[in-house]
Amino acid sequence: MFGYDGSSASEQALRLSAPILAPKRALVVTVWEPDVGYEVLVPGVVPAPIDIRAALLVDETLYEGAQRLAEHGAAQARQLGLDAEGMAVADVLTVATTLVRLARERDAPAIVVGTRGRNPVRELVGSTAREVIRHAPCPVTVVNQRRVQGQEEEGEPEGAA
Repeated sequence: MFGYDGSSASEQALRLSAPILAPKRALVVTVWEPDVGYEVLVPGVVPAPIDIRAALLVDETLYEGAQRLAEHGAAQARQLGLDAEGMAVADVLTVATTLVRLARERDAPAIVVGTRGRNPVRELVGSTAREVIRHAPCPVTVVNQRRVQGQEEEGEPEGAA
């Protein structure tokens, strides 16, 4: 099972891990945040009535975007030799909790996630990857994103805003 958010770290985790795992079956999971349309409370401001149709449309749009992203990751995994399917899953508590729950439900033999940190120990503290490692029912592979030529120390492309 791959945790996939479309970031360069998750792309690299997929790219580097797939050849090792191919031709196995793989689930490429994108976790999305539901109920964003209902979160309109601003401290110190009297809340306006929520337009339920608009809130549902926001959720539907977010789900569809997450499903497209998961399918994109699955397509890349198939090009790399995996028998992959994409799945968008709503985040109930945290991304890590959702990935761990899904790994248990699907009896996943392993979870692969990417991280942007250059120092795996320091950068994983408090991160999604760290929580997956702590609670996963199976082995976890964390692929540390390597600096790509032309990137600055923070991992952003030169000139990025």
